Amino acid sequence: MKKIILASPRGFCGGVSRAVDIVERTIDLFGSPVYVNHEIVHNEFVVNDLKGDGAVFVDSLDEVPEKATLIFSAHGVPPTLVKEAKKKDLKIIDATCPLVTKVHLEAIRFHKQGYSIVLIGKKNHQEVIGTMGEAPMQLVGKVEDVKKLKIPNPDKVAYIMQTTLSVDETKEIVRALKDKFPKIISPEKDDICYATQNRQNAVKELTKKADLILVVGSHNSSNSNRLAETAKQQGVKSYLIPDKAAIKDEWFENVKAVGITSGASVPEVLVKEVVLYLEGKFEGSLIEQIKFTEENVKFPIPRELRKK
Repeated sequence: MKKIILASPRGFCGGVSRAVDIVERTIDLFGSPVYVNHEIVHNEFVVNDLKGDGAVFVDSLDEVPEKATLIFSAHGVPPTLVKEAKKKDLKIIDATCPLVTKVHLEAIRFHKQGYSIVLIGKKNHQEVIGTMGEAPMQLVGKVEDVKKLKIPNPDKVAYIMQTTLSVDETKEIVRALKDKFPKIISPEKDDICYATQNRQNAVKELTKKADLILVVGSHNSSNSNRLAETAKQQGVKSYLIPDKAAIKDEWFENVKAVGITSGASVPEVLVKEVVLYLEGKFEGSLIEQIKFTEENVKFPIPRELRKK
């Protein structure tokens, strides 16, 4: 192998950086344990690191003592969970990504305006569960699901999206929705987040130069899975790996250039470990970087956590 090519942008997005910062600041301010509903972001390394600092991750509020501090994850939660937390007199810190909150607000607005809502998303994903709690809606995950939709007034339909989907796959679903419901309305701005789109576009650039693409990310991370799928759709073999330990020697047969990227919830240290591993395995390999675009997006943290 002659070359290692790194995609940019990759790794932490603004929403993930904000969510991790929220957990760390909450522990600093209020002490441990601090409870977090669901994984703060979908990355095992990040979750384990925060556990070491005093975060306790739970899937049910039954696991949280009354009056404790509870953080809602970056994926968002349904309103019923907020009510349940308030009943337990919990101190709530909301780490929901602002771009996910935008989708929740769209759902509420469309419902108030009398639209039947279609959500494009992956069944049982944490973000989808939270969004579907905001208003009545139907979920579609693929083009075939559009055919099964039953809408009382086909002239009064709106669609919204999970933020971490495949841009190309979603275009096909939107096209099918518009064919079935010509008067369907869309969000004012695209729901798929800037980081998801940028990372997928960077992977497409990567496929022009690489024979193999390694996506560093957890298997339960939607955006990481979409990166591996994007590479395969471009005709380049790709593997999703949580860290360097998952790499297999047989993948590199007849590979002259390997591309590396990472999901939006992946710390850069995991990417560096993969690069160092490959450098040791293939001595003399050149390292190149493909930059698709610059990212400077930062989201403010909740007021109660800001330094005085």
